Amino acid sequence: MSDDEGGGSLYVLTAVLLTPAQFPSILGDDFPEACSLLGVPPNGDGYGLVLGQDEEGARWTVVVDDVSLVATAIASWDCGMEYDLSPDERTIVVSLAGWPLELSVAAPGIPHPHDPEQGADGTGRVPLAPPSAETWGPVQRRMGADQIAREWSDWRERVATDGGAAAAAHPGLARALEEASAYTRNPPPPGRVRSSFATEGARTLRVDGPGWSLVARTGGAAFVLLDEEPGEVLPVPEDGETELPQLLAALDRVAVRPA
Repeated sequence: MSDDEGGGSLYVLTAVLLTPAQFPSILGDDFPEACSLLGVPPNGDGYGLVLGQDEEGARWTVVVDDVSLVATAIASWDCGMEYDLSPDERTIVVSLAGWPLELSVAAPGIPHPHDPEQGADGTGRVPLAPPSAETWGPVQRRMGADQIAREWSDWRERVATDGGAAAAAHPGLARALEEASAYTRNPPPPGRVRSSFATEGARTLRVDGPGWSLVARTGGAAFVLLDEEPGEVLPVPEDGETELPQLLAALDRVAVRPA
């Protein structure tokens, strides 16, 4: 694709959506926070993020407002089909140096991926970079919740085997459930509660708040991760005290869903 702001061509490597219902959790607890990290306003339609390299191999993230085009490209790639993602220059909102996500691919025939000099994108900010995996914090907590959602069967089996009674008394777990319940009465910022298709009529819920993340399936189990408990996964007890099924059903009713 051609990029007027970058002054040259961009060899597209991948793309992701940045919408209230679908955005990389690595970027924030909610859609407005993710937009703020990239310096764009949180409009309701969202954006597409196109990640690639310029002719010198430098990493660039191009934010475009043609969400449908990016969604079509992603769906085609997921089906193993080729798709030439070339957004119209008029749809480019901003071009940012660096990548916010870790990529293991590179464009052939050009220099190895590297960051352009600071300020090359005209913003004066340091290039975007994926967070370090060395230190536990909000980003790693959200990434952990995403991993559980991807490996749901394995984690569900662990609870069936080990139980979750020890987690029930954790004050952080109680706080997370209380704040999640409050979302059902007072809608949080867009993207704090997201619902996506799972299996057999169930929905996968991703819920985030200050210092905690919850991942669950309606009619099933739920897990909470806390900033204060590095690497720990707390199963939510499925007894009458937490009223888990009712909470998950209520969260699903207020969640944003992919179009």
